[in-house]
Amino acid sequence: MSVFHAVLFDFFGTLTRSVQRGAAHRFTAELLGCPVEVLTAVLDRSYYERASGRFGDAEATLRWVCDQAGVDPPESALRAAVRSRHRAVRADTRLRDEAVPVLAALRRRGLGTGLVSDCTHELPAFLPQLAVDPLLDVRVFSVEVGRCKPDPALYLAACRLLGLPPTDCLYVGDGGSRELTGAEQAGLTAVRLAAPDLAEHMVFDAEPDWTGPVLRTLTEVIDLVDPAAVPA
Repeated sequence: MSVFHAVLFDFFGTLTRSVQRGAAHRFTAELLGCPVEVLTAVLDRSYYERASGRFGDAEATLRWVCDQAGVDPPESALRAAVRSRHRAVRADTRLRDEAVPVLAALRRRGLGTGLVSDCTHELPAFLPQLAVDPLLDVRVFSVEVGRCKPDPALYLAACRLLGLPPTDCLYVGDGGSRELTGAEQAGLTAVRLAAPDLAEHMVFDAEPDWTGPVLRTLTEVIDLVDPAAVPA
């Protein structure tokens, strides 16, 4: 039997394939009357502030971004840009082929499953539309907790929701936001997903010095929790 009773996953780059900002983000910039390079620069440098919910809801956050970018769109354009950004982030999100089978296999084996994600307001809004959502027992979003990885509060919140001590939980992530070290410091066992496509992944505060276990595919998680389990 597995020494773990639950597996917690990162989202972007772990349950999903590598993420890059796609062409749809250009339309958001146009709605705001902002050059796309300027908007992108503000988004990049403010990621952790936005992902911790520092500026309020999605509309208030995008208004702050506009202030930083030096543009002042009317409220109607701002609201349209919020919707546009939601669609753009959703368009950038492509689940890994293994994500649903692996989560289903874990559930069949009686293990709990959870999501611990640094994210802005879009992911909590569209996750219920994705096939992985009903296979997750708990979901912890940085934008709702008010802190980002590697803060232990995110991992511990997921463990509490599962009713398990951190030592009973395995954490799987690509290493962004120094999430693996954060998970271990919170008392979980951490493994890094190093799928080939992640060479193109948009990541903040990567963890290149990770020396712990490394997986090449999500399917290898099953071998860690129970070598006899095989995803359907």
